Amino acid sequence: MTEIHHASCHCGGVTFTVALTDGLGTARRCNCSLCRMRGAVAVSASLDGIHFQSGEELLTLYQFNTGQARHYFCSRCGIYTHHQRRSDPTQYGVNLACLKGMSPFDLAEVPVMDGVQHPADGQSNGVIGTVVFQRR
Repeated sequence: MTEIHHASCHCGGVTFTVALTDGLGTARRCNCSLCRMRGAVAVSASLDGIHFQSGEELLTLYQFNTGQARHYFCSRCGIYTHHQRRSDPTQYGVNLACLKGMSPFDLAEVPVMDGVQHPADGQSNGVIGTVVFQRR
């Protein structure tokens, strides 16, 4: 049975549910220029796995470089909620921090994918590192 997660942006204007393709097993970061700056951990969902309850009209689309990936942000609070992946356009990457009761700091390790040498360009090195969180 697929586990459904409730999610929202910071201000609560955008609310949605998401069915993750493999729970938290798909959690990852990326080293492309946008992902480096936003610092989010993304988990995977199929395109039909996200259903908006409110605020879909508040989402702002941002595209860069090839324009293939579609990054969505709340126009009120600026939080990145999800993006349609360039590496696999049949999937969304969903901001783990938007999932109710979840935090990227719940994960001890998160793989970092090579987005600079993008897989869609046939140049990817795959996983290039790991972000480790250690509690004190």
